[in-house]
Amino acid sequence: MKKKGILTDSLLGTLFILSLILFFQAVRLFGEFKLLDPIGDAIGDVELTDLVFSNIRPEAKVDTNVVLVNIGQLSRSGIARELEIINNYEPAVIGIDSYFWDLKEDSLGDLALSAALSDIASLVLVSRLLYNPITGVYDSIRYSHPDFNIGHTGFANLETDALKQYQYKVCRTFPPRRIIEGKEELSFALTIAGLYDESAASKCLNRDNESEVINYRGNIIGYGQSTSSGRFAALDVSDVLSESFEPSLVKGKIVLFGYLGSDFNDKSWEDKFYTPLNVNYAGRSNPDMFGIVVHANIISMILGRDYITKQSDTAGYTTAVIICFLVVWLFTLIYKRLPQWYDGVTKSLQIVFVILLLTINVFTFHWFNYKVNLTLATIMVALAGDSLEVCYGLVKNLFSNSGRRLIFKVYN
Repeated sequence: MKKKGILTDSLLGTLFILSLILFFQAVRLFGEFKLLDPIGDAIGDVELTDLVFSNIRPEAKVDTNVVLVNIGQLSRSGIARELEIINNYEPAVIGIDSYFWDLKEDSLGDLALSAALSDIASLVLVSRLLYNPITGVYDSIRYSHPDFNIGHTGFANLETDALKQYQYKVCRTFPPRRIIEGKEELSFALTIAGLYDESAASKCLNRDNESEVINYRGNIIGYGQSTSSGRFAALDVSDVLSESFEPSLVKGKIVLFGYLGSDFNDKSWEDKFYTPLNVNYAGRSNPDMFGIVVHANIISMILGRDYITKQSDTAGYTTAVIICFLVVWLFTLIYKRLPQWYDGVTKSLQIVFVILLLTINVFTFHWFNYKVNLTLATIMVALAGDSLEVCYGLVKNLFSNSGRRLIFKVYN
């Protein structure tokens, strides 16, 4: 058997599998087979590396650098009172994940809030990047009202597939910075981290990634909707207003103010995200993490310099094609030399190869914080066995004179 013939057939088989994948992708993009959409959506909501976050990694230790404070349903005067109390205990940085776009009818509340903000030495407020549906990019930014726009700002936008607040939101990544109207804008978490540890923030910026995978380590202590719920200490509204906490919890620390429910017993979905730490990593359970806790995880990752490196799409596609070609080459040898064994042997090998790829994906992420992109490779391996039978038994014969003559001979 000529090696050249096997090589040519292997190339043909690889191209055939690629064509099948592109065809089905095009069909889905053009809206056909909507019956399969719920299945596709459920699969799309889950990444294999979620298993590492939710089941393999040990419980993370408490990050004593970051403390969260619940603002609940407080009025602006109530938030001002919380800020005054916490500021008296000399935190290093205060970040507030709440928008103050306009003045309220309660002018005394506005004045109290403005005064409280002005007294904070190191303050970060959130801004919002505005998406332009015509250009398809974020091209402007909105800040709080000038009476409250005090200190530093950082945009609070997190990356999800949801278009609306109430929609299903899975948050796995965040943008460290964006260029808006010719000016570099930093994210809320990165701005806070930079005020606390400039060198740590510089390392994040020097990575020069448009998007960073969030290395989630946990939720607020005692919050049972995440598998790891002992990472960050948090103070409820009543804890702050009654000053029922140890001063050492706050002094010299990053204190993040944000919505954590009306109180800690509130299980509402407002400002909540699904994360890889969800107790139900597959399927749509309750969202498990408030937005302010997502920011806390990002800050913790930046300060700990504990990043996840993600394989580029180009490298992932290249890896997939190489793996596919090697598998096709092996299956082609079996097809030509052991045709009676083809189905049994290739099906068995497919199971082994798919499990091997999934294992590599999980443990590369777990051991090295490296997120390989083997999804396409896994799909191509899963398609290889049956696809080659169609390619060699039908397509190749249709394009050969001997194959077409055999069909006409049978039917004449």
